[in-house]
Amino acid sequence: QVQLVESGGGSVQAGGSLRLSCEVSGRTLANYVMGWFRQVPGQEREFVAGISRNGDSTYYADSVKGRFTISKDNAKNTVYLQMNSLKPEDTAVYYCAADRRLYVNYARALYDYWGQGTQVTVSS
Repeated sequence: QVQLVESGGGSVQAGGSLRLSCEVSGRTLANYVMGWFRQVPGQEREFVAGISRNGDSTYYADSVKGRFTISKDNAKNTVYLQMNSLKPEDTAVYYCAADRRLYVNYARALYDYWGQGTQVTVSS
């Protein structure tokens, strides 16, 4: 059984930075495509960023391109989301997810495992 535990959320002012971490246990991280999603109450959970199994390819939602960076450390079984130049509209619960398929997918339904989420609040 794969378990994902996010950390690093919190409150920050607009323009600030946060780094989210997602520690994976139960399986080797190198066997999974990893994604970060976010959800605001009353809205659909949306794709934020994804990274390939070997970490060579990354993908981002247009809303975060140039501000967020996804990375992974397979040796530490951990995925990161560095968030810079944060905006109030980035406020959401952020989730990491693991997918056994070979390629990064944007659709949340294709991900097999999810963390519990971590709250990010950006004030203006």
